[in-house]
Amino acid sequence: MKPYRYFDLIMAVFVTVLIVSNVASSAKIVEWGFSVFGVRMAFDAGTILFPVSYIFGDILTEVYGYKNSRRVIWAGFVCLALSAAIFWIVSILPGEAQWQKYAGEAAYFAILGGMSSGGIVLASLAGFWSGEFSNSFVLAKMKILTRGRWLWTRTIGSTIVGEFVDTAVFISIASLFGVFPWSLFVMLVLTNYLFKCGVEALMTPVTYKVVNALKRVESEDYYDRETNFNPFKV
Repeated sequence: MKPYRYFDLIMAVFVTVLIVSNVASSAKIVEWGFSVFGVRMAFDAGTILFPVSYIFGDILTEVYGYKNSRRVIWAGFVCLALSAAIFWIVSILPGEAQWQKYAGEAAYFAILGGMSSGGIVLASLAGFWSGEFSNSFVLAKMKILTRGRWLWTRTIGSTIVGEFVDTAVFISIASLFGVFPWSLFVMLVLTNYLFKCGVEALMTPVTYKVVNALKRVESEDYYDRETNFNPFKV
């Protein structure tokens, strides 16, 4: 792999965003206070931060190529699985007496229990994996089709596909395991998807600046013309 100045730093921030957003998703559902076409606008708190991971995904694929982005996606996947395992181990350890009085097992499971439950862990991992690879694949292909022009079409276009796959897979599996009630399915899918795509669109100017700066500093602007897009070829 060609040595880069900022690749490792971007990967570290990317993984941090994933884990923090996953914890926030389990901890709270945020109410917007209004409805769209009769659907109440509410979303899990992780949605506030999670779209940033797709911005990083766009930057990684645009500058460093699908192959390097694939390494980062797998790193994020492994770290998400590791964090879930740690929360599960913590959940089965006995609680100290004073902690039981001011917090207790019920509080832990109410806030962080989702991080150790099989349903939301599987939903998070499946949604992240399928969504990120869809996003990276679409962006890499669109870069070739557009000959590197119109970056905004690639960042937004790949997000529309990737976020839809991610949101649909995550909410479906989580609802199937009883993490979210099916009565909230349409609301959660719609609000999560619209919010994530909206954040990506609003952050486009920032994405442009970061991408251009990295291309200049790293002396890299990768085109995946001969790339093997098999997500399992690590």
